[in-house]
Amino acid sequence: MKVTPEHNQRVAKMKFSSVYPHYVTKVEKKGRTLDELHQVIEWLTGFDKLRLQELIDDKVTFETFIQRADLNPNANLIKGVICGYRIEEIDNSLTRQARYLDKLIDELARGSKMDKILREDKTSTK
Repeated sequence: MKVTPEHNQRVAKMKFSSVYPHYVTKVEKKGRTLDELHQVIEWLTGFDKLRLQELIDDKVTFETFIQRADLNPNANLIKGVICGYRIEEIDNSLTRQARYLDKLIDELARGSKMDKILREDKTSTK
């Protein structure tokens, strides 16, 4: 499916605070925890729980949410289909980055292991 300019605009103007409760419900309904959800969000965006709550309280749009994020350098490893869109084919960076978050939360809800979700390389030495 091709992402339209109208779709990109809808994503940009959507309030993160309106979507966040759906993330919580989705992962908890599948037996995952709020801490795991926050770990995934922090990995992708750099937002700890306190900063995340500030953004929710401020009712920021996804555009502002993504602009303020310090996106993980491995975010480009997030691939696949989410909401009918192949992530790696989305040319609008804001929409692609918002879909990164959707994809990670979907993987969490599906029961994927955290190291797979966080794109950790088991072969590297730290």
